[in-house]
Amino acid sequence: MSHIVVLGAGLGGIIMAYEMKTKLRREDRITVVNLGSHYSFVPSNPWIAVGWRKPDDITVDLVPVLKQRGIDLRPEGAERIEPASNRIRLNGGDVIDYDYLVIATGPELAFDEVPGLGPAGFTQSVCQTDHALQAKTAFDALVKAPGPVVVGAVQGASCYGPAYEFAFILDTALRNARVRDRVPMTFVTPEPYIGHLGLDGVGDTKGLIESALRERHIKWITNARTTKAEADRLVVEEVNDDGFIKAMHELPFSFSMLLPAFRGVPAVYGIEGLTNPRGFITIDKHQRNPAFPNIFAVGVCVAIPPLDKTPLAVGVPKTGFMIESMVTATAENIASLLKGEKPKAVASWNAVCLADFGDEGIAFVAQPQIPPRNVNWSSQGKWVHAAKVGFEKYFLRKVRQGKAETFYENLVLDMFGIKKLKEIHIETAE
Repeated sequence: MSHIVVLGAGLGGIIMAYEMKTKLRREDRITVVNLGSHYSFVPSNPWIAVGWRKPDDITVDLVPVLKQRGIDLRPEGAERIEPASNRIRLNGGDVIDYDYLVIATGPELAFDEVPGLGPAGFTQSVCQTDHALQAKTAFDALVKAPGPVVVGAVQGASCYGPAYEFAFILDTALRNARVRDRVPMTFVTPEPYIGHLGLDGVGDTKGLIESALRERHIKWITNARTTKAEADRLVVEEVNDDGFIKAMHELPFSFSMLLPAFRGVPAVYGIEGLTNPRGFITIDKHQRNPAFPNIFAVGVCVAIPPLDKTPLAVGVPKTGFMIESMVTATAENIASLLKGEKPKAVASWNAVCLADFGDEGIAFVAQPQIPPRNVNWSSQGKWVHAAKVGFEKYFLRKVRQGKAETFYENLVLDMFGIKKLKEIHIETAE
């Protein structure tokens, strides 16, 4: 009998548990360790921040769902992984052993790296549902007393889609409230150009997003290093391509939402051989850690080096479809190990993304996500907003049902009529 533990129950962790369950032998068991017993659909957080959703709309109680699937849940969360001993210390003092561990924790949000940043400081966040709910209070205050808005991401961030999404969703919500004319907006980003996305662009994301920003009267600053946030202003250094300061900006705001940089969570941070200096899990092509071969990782916690040198740190995003390919490969590889075989599944890391603008949006497909690519496609239209709403409902329904399916493959690609992108390939020879 083998015990497989999945650490984390976010997007990657929950589908990892479902898919891994279908691969196990009858005598094997699986446990999910998570801080809390609920799953929240993070892509909907921007809608919560403007009142288009409530937390209960996007939250699933995992206790009955996992019990029905025969998956154990430990909601205490992990204090520390002890990979040399194949065990996890839980918050509260308990210890659980594992034969195979899949780390799917997501990141720790590094608000502390910029003074005044984050919900405990002077800016808002949509990274967590409770953050988005706090942002809703600030949004309501903005509608009552309109003033300048600053939205974007700080240096070191690695997920730029939600920043663009929120800028456009906020624009739509303010227009609906009939106060947009009294709210000047600025988008700040460490990206070297608009639409870089940490991917050196996908299709014409540069042209599409720049055009959308102009159309909505949103100014922007690229190569922006945020140095501090104060109660009513953001201090930003705009740098040249050589990294030297080009201009200083003091941006007044009545409302600001900035995405932070990410780092590894405390349970894994600094474990030699397991993580890189930033605390992300190092893996080989089979999603497997080289130092501890019974540990795998999927999702945002995975270490991926930047694509190219940029004046400021710009991380590579881990999108939903890319994460699903990691999950599928990991499940196949652990199943092979359980049968005494070598792991042979390699994730494709293809990317499918829907960026909602509140009333329309931009979609892109990158095959693979890391260039050079076989498919490099982007498109804009009202259909993207409808697709994002449909995907939210579809994904949450499948989580509630405990279905082990590749959600993006079944819904997004079929909906768009895009040629099916194979999620993994199986090596025929080592």
